[in-house]
Amino acid sequence: MGSPEDRCRLVLIVPQAEDAGLQAKALEDALRGGDVASVIIPQYALDDDSFQKRAEVLVPIVQAAGAAALVAGDSRVAGRVKADGLHVIGGVEPLAEAVEKFTPKMIVGGGNADDRHKALEQGEANPDYIFFGKLEGDIKPEPHPKNVALGEWWASMIEIPSIVMGGSDVASVVAVAESGVEFVALRQAVFAHAGGAAHAVAEANALLDEKAPRFGG
Repeated sequence: MGSPEDRCRLVLIVPQAEDAGLQAKALEDALRGGDVASVIIPQYALDDDSFQKRAEVLVPIVQAAGAAALVAGDSRVAGRVKADGLHVIGGVEPLAEAVEKFTPKMIVGGGNADDRHKALEQGEANPDYIFFGKLEGDIKPEPHPKNVALGEWWASMIEIPSIVMGGSDVASVVAVAESGVEFVALRQAVFAHAGGAAHAVAEANALLDEKAPRFGG
């Protein structure tokens, strides 16, 4: 069947949660389900201090499972909690600054590229990846067609890996993988899954094993 490294892999986005303990437990559960390349930890509505405390709990859970922990937004928090990387939300200028300042010590990737021009501008900063979609963009069962189309265009011509936001249904990983991108991001599909987060991750990996195209080695 090959290893997950030669096909599209899963990226998890931690959902918003009032209760830090429940959030941590859900993340642990998800990571037990199978291969996860990385986990993006958004700040949501938390102030910086609260976000740092939250990240201090979540980052070691991600790292213990062998995935990369990426803090979205605050580079100071990312540094203090010893995250593996920083997910930059603000577009090309903050992305270029973060790449200059933190690579290669940290993984630095960016989002908010909602058209080809913005994507190419972000690509010029030479980040570790480009993210197509919004971190909270899983509002429908299927991935947004525009994000899939951007991912397909990008993967066909640019070396920098990309992540495309999936939908709220685990099966959405197939359409994303078929676009040729390296990573598919899931949030609700995993953490709101009726069968539990571990089951959702196992299901996503089984679909990717079966249906994702293999990258030429």
